[in-house]
Amino acid sequence: MVIKKNVFKLVSSMVVTLALASHAKAENLAYPNGPQLISEIRFGILNHDVDNLWSNFSEESGTDFNGEIIFSRPVFPLFTGVVRPNLGISINDSGNTSKIYAGFLWEREFASDFFLNLGIGLAVHDGETETLEENKKQLGLRVLLRFPIEVGYSFTPNHRLSIAFDHISNGYLVSPNEGLDTLGVRYGYRF
Repeated sequence: MVIKKNVFKLVSSMVVTLALASHAKAENLAYPNGPQLISEIRFGILNHDVDNLWSNFSEESGTDFNGEIIFSRPVFPLFTGVVRPNLGISINDSGNTSKIYAGFLWEREFASDFFLNLGIGLAVHDGETETLEENKKQLGLRVLLRFPIEVGYSFTPNHRLSIAFDHISNGYLVSPNEGLDTLGVRYGYRF
């Protein structure tokens, strides 16, 4: 039964991401001379609430299935890279904290086909804000700050593989502020 739920969650996040991407692709075909709506879609499998990173300790368990869209516009050049908006979802397979997020990613591509992403945004989660329950993080607020870091390699102009990290917390706006870190691998397809 748990495997069926996990497969359902992964397929659901992929379907939502692909539906949005296919709508944008159709728009791009309808207006071939105009700018594309979506720059890239990414899918990943992330280790949930990793120990000894930014949050310092782990309470929750499981794997997060992740889907993300990076939009083509608006785009802002900044420090030899570009900044683009993003929208994503991470669903935990063990009933722990899942999140929907949006923000901005700065990307720097190197001549060696490696790339670096840094970002900032907001995440809305379904985890605990305060709890005495063991194996649950106390995140303090329903809407949290999100800080992603990603390093990857472009195998072709369209296909990319990366190591992705993200941290969510309330930034010490309230107490408790235990924060939550994820770390894993993602595949990206650029349009």
